[in-house]
Amino acid sequence: MVVASSHGDTARQAQALFAPRGIRVIAVTISHAWEDKGWCMDEATRTELRDLGITVLTGIHALGDGVPSAFSRQHGGRSPDEIVRDTLYRFCQGMKVAVECALMAADAGVLDTGAEAIAIAGSGDGADTAIVCKPACAQNFLSFEVLEILAKPRRP
Repeated sequence: MVVASSHGDTARQAQALFAPRGIRVIAVTISHAWEDKGWCMDEATRTELRDLGITVLTGIHALGDGVPSAFSRQHGGRSPDEIVRDTLYRFCQGMKVAVECALMAADAGVLDTGAEAIAIAGSGDGADTAIVCKPACAQNFLSFEVLEILAKPRRP
């Protein structure tokens, strides 16, 4: 199971619910590029989560905020990863983040791309979106599959 967790709360809750059932929890945190906004996990929380048995991963966002985004901001236009990101946002922010976290975890080698996974994320605080997916590494994005949408917020 992959969960988005900026400050550790969602990861702790997922571990409490799913670890007793034998489900391994991977917490994907926001990239350090967002540190100035206060959105990044501190080292004490990382250590606490690891001590609880949670794998903690921070990496470059698979769907934007990398080198292509720098060129888009400077010169305009959109890169394919930004187009995918914006398309997933049509469902909700949590859908984009759930897919992105699964891609990031697969790229880091901590999520098995040969097995189905659950990815949980949210639109701001907490978790409001859950999918069952067939994960893939970012370079193999076209083989990534959303098999089920378990939960998604309805926008007003």
